[in-house]
Amino acid sequence: MNTHTDSSAVFRSIGTPGQPWSTAEREQWRAAQQRRRSYADDVMPRVDRLRDRLDVLTYGELAYDGETFPLLCLRSRGWRDDRPLVLVTGGVHGYETSGVSGALRFLEAHAAAYADRVNLLVAPCVSPWAYERIQRWNFDAVDPNRSFREPSPAQESAALMRLVAPLKGRFSAHIDLHETTDSDESEFRPAKAARDGEPFEPCEIPDGFYLVDDEENPQPAFQHAIIDAVARVTHIAEPDAQGGIIGSPVVAPGVIRYALRSLGLCTSITGAPYTTTTEVYPDSPRATPSQCEAAQVAAVCAAIDFILQAAGTGD
Repeated sequence: MNTHTDSSAVFRSIGTPGQPWSTAEREQWRAAQQRRRSYADDVMPRVDRLRDRLDVLTYGELAYDGETFPLLCLRSRGWRDDRPLVLVTGGVHGYETSGVSGALRFLEAHAAAYADRVNLLVAPCVSPWAYERIQRWNFDAVDPNRSFREPSPAQESAALMRLVAPLKGRFSAHIDLHETTDSDESEFRPAKAARDGEPFEPCEIPDGFYLVDDEENPQPAFQHAIIDAVARVTHIAEPDAQGGIIGSPVVAPGVIRYALRSLGLCTSITGAPYTTTTEVYPDSPRATPSQCEAAQVAAVCAAIDFILQAAGTGD
């Protein structure tokens, strides 16, 4: 389960309603953030244990007020240009735990099965400072998943874009692992409204798994293959009374679409023909943490299986 603490009292006490935060308000928000888990203890040892099978690269370093975090990615050995290239990202939002654990679990349990068929590049925890604080934003109160643009206001996003840039246009697929949680509505969306000096508009949190496709390059068969695989692990979100999920029309069971590039979302950075953002719901009474992690793994495997079939190299 997501282990966030509702800090609504914190952000509602910051600044003046209707006015965007200045540097002083951002510093006040930052001072309220507490380190509640360890990237060095939770993530880095699991990465280290994969070094005998995968190449581990440090693609950047976050430096925030005396704290530093190495940004780690893992890649297949023996890359070949005739194989599909797949990017998997987790922890763009640090509080979305199963995105991080799901990316690592995929590498631990399934990457070997694809070793001779795809080139894998996996960044399992894009936002380690936020991972430790169980936060959506980074140190500067910036959302990394709205910051994949040039110039980026987020160190996390800029580093990942630098990693991907030499390979842009060569990717076949990008799977970005996320969660939608009750804290989105109780904490993070109200915090965003307060930070930006805007009114908060409530939204219904969907119960179940769903995907975000690319409005400019929809791939319904790809999304369907992932939904079909995940439905064997956990339940798929149903549309709300307006026929939508978090304010967007449902275009197929468990699928909505966003304008990825204009929103600065992570899945816009590769130029891959097949992209998706997963959204697991860890706060559901119908899902366990292990199911959420398994859903992320199932999504990655289904995505890779789809592109292999599309390329005519599947089993």
